[in-house]
Amino acid sequence: MTTHFPQGARIGVLTTEPVGLLDYLAPQGGVALGQPVVAPLGPRRVLGVVWGKGQGGFDAAKLRPIARLVESAPLSPAMLDFIQRAADYTLTPLPVMLRMALRAPDLDQPPAARRVIHRAGPPPARMTDARAAVLRVLDDHGGAGFAPSELAQLAGVGVSVVKGLVAAGTLVETMAPKDAPFPRLDPALPGKPLAPDQSAAAETLRGGLRGGGYATTLLRGVTGSGKTEVYLEAVAECLRLGRQALVLLPEIALSAEFLDRVEARFGARPGEWHSGITRSERRRLWHMAGRGEVGLVVGARSALFLPFRDLGLIVVDEEHDGSYKQDETVHYSARDMAVLRASIEGAQVVLASATPSVETWVNAASGKYHRLDLRARYGEAELPDMRAIDLRREQMTQGQWISPTLAAAVTERLGRGEQSLLFLNRRGYAPVTTCRGCGHQIGCEDCDARMVEHRFQRRLVCHQCGASRPIPTACPACGAEGKLAAIGPGVERLAEEVAARFPEARAVVLSSDLYGSARALKETIASITAGGADIIIGTQIVAKGHNFPALTLVGVIDADLGLQGADLRAAERSFQLMRQVAGRAGRQAGDRPGLALLQTHQPEHPVIRAILSGDDEAFWDAEAESRRAAGMPPFSRLAGIILSHPEQAVVESYAQELARRAAPLAEIGAELFGPAPAPIARVRARFRVRMLIRAPRQAPLQPAIARWLATAPKAPANLRLAVDIDPQSFL
Repeated sequence: MTTHFPQGARIGVLTTEPVGLLDYLAPQGGVALGQPVVAPLGPRRVLGVVWGKGQGGFDAAKLRPIARLVESAPLSPAMLDFIQRAADYTLTPLPVMLRMALRAPDLDQPPAARRVIHRAGPPPARMTDARAAVLRVLDDHGGAGFAPSELAQLAGVGVSVVKGLVAAGTLVETMAPKDAPFPRLDPALPGKPLAPDQSAAAETLRGGLRGGGYATTLLRGVTGSGKTEVYLEAVAECLRLGRQALVLLPEIALSAEFLDRVEARFGARPGEWHSGITRSERRRLWHMAGRGEVGLVVGARSALFLPFRDLGLIVVDEEHDGSYKQDETVHYSARDMAVLRASIEGAQVVLASATPSVETWVNAASGKYHRLDLRARYGEAELPDMRAIDLRREQMTQGQWISPTLAAAVTERLGRGEQSLLFLNRRGYAPVTTCRGCGHQIGCEDCDARMVEHRFQRRLVCHQCGASRPIPTACPACGAEGKLAAIGPGVERLAEEVAARFPEARAVVLSSDLYGSARALKETIASITAGGADIIIGTQIVAKGHNFPALTLVGVIDADLGLQGADLRAAERSFQLMRQVAGRAGRQAGDRPGLALLQTHQPEHPVIRAILSGDDEAFWDAEAESRRAAGMPPFSRLAGIILSHPEQAVVESYAQELARRAAPLAEIGAELFGPAPAPIARVRARFRVRMLIRAPRQAPLQPAIARWLATAPKAPANLRLAVDIDPQSFL
């Protein structure tokens, strides 16, 4: 039962401003716990949430009443608990974490209205095919609910046809709230036929939902094994039980194909939550999640902070993907926050991946998570044959990156009318531009990073801060003309080579920086799926969930990229990425088997050998044992401290002083490494210093860090300090 505070009661309101919890008086009619409100703060009015009883200690006669209620459902007690615990875990100020949960446009504004069409009278005296199409759409959707333009689009007619039916009295136009409920998804509709292992996995997930309570399950299956069909059956069970479900995807570009699959399975589209939707749709979804009037939400990582009324299932698709970690403002892992939220809500979590993270693998091996395996591809499709191309034995032409062996395989596919994918995880044309005269390498003026040539856009771009400038004709250092040279390949340079070597082929480059909108990227992917390209050249965006039926060859241009370096996850990430991209080949059942060719100078490298052998379990076991021997996560805990300031001496001095006060960390057995300059020491004209804390697995790390930082001297003006619990990047 929701706690209710009567009119005039002292209540505590947490605002999104950095002032903490403040006392106010409940308004006329009272207010519920968790109710979003607009509260006066000095001369301003700010957004906040009723957090509980007032704290006292301030004259009640001087308290101000809250200005008004936001017209929304209250945040549930479970949601309030999640916000508090997420803030505690990530060491994020509570108002900042609350801001994550209230990230919908114009929440403090009353709901607007829109024009909608209803079926009102008899059919028109003059019936046409266009008019009949409009009426069929309305009948199929219960007779109402569309804006005139939406109805016309669905019927495939002009808006004038809809207006004509309104004039004839067959339809009526009324005003309705913009924040309308989403169409109900029908879990009773049949899904795709499942193989025996899929059916068993789906029934296990359904049983967990029926049993109630919290659990996390690793759903592991080779690429193309039908993991999506399995977890959609869990979504169906969740909907049957009257609860809400959330599916997290790592990439917006994946959503179009996935939404089509959801609509085919449940007869309607789910709610969407990502940067590609409109402001009005974000606001609508936020309200409908809180009222329980959207059954399934498909979204990016921030969808975890929607105010679901009764969340029963969270699916984290491609749970290993690095995009689930946010490294700005609030540092959090969506995978870990999904587990936290589900434990509070009494919900089930499904972590789906062909190449799970080592952390998830260890949790499943220890019994903390359940584990379900899909060991075969769906239907008659077979896993691709995987081979290495030893570049030490190939006769490579200078300035070319496609080996003769790979080129012959592409030529063979072109002759058969099949598609080839050339994968290089490097955006742009070339990673370095250097002067042959003086040796100068063009770098970013505000970062310690080289600028990447993007020849298609005719600009140099810094991949750290986004700064760009035209490609110069003369060296900025020595002024020599005609001496600048692009060093190394990016996908744009690879496309240039493809055009020269396969002039008759239709080639498409898939790289996130080449598309101005999510819609344009989706349209390109749809065209490829329909056979609109012979050769696909792509970065890691192509590795994530796309299904190109005619694709039978994958060529990894530089399998060695990412194998080296001090990053403890380098081997894991390389294995995941190459396994995922290789799995794009041969996903269609039939007589067109897939082939994946990995170009490498190190065919004997353990990661390359593990990929070729197909013994994934041995690789994960070895990675886990390596982490255990090194005392690294998940067998210990890490936290990163990142400090930055425009002046190098200021940030280094403050970091040294902070390190001298690290006694609270030693008390829990933690080690402090650093301070040291970050690998990319200057970003956006700010000098960066990092420290790394390693603590025993069960040590109370966050309280110790909080005590440590509380002893810190006052920070200099313009110094920023960020805490990253469980860091994924060390740049």
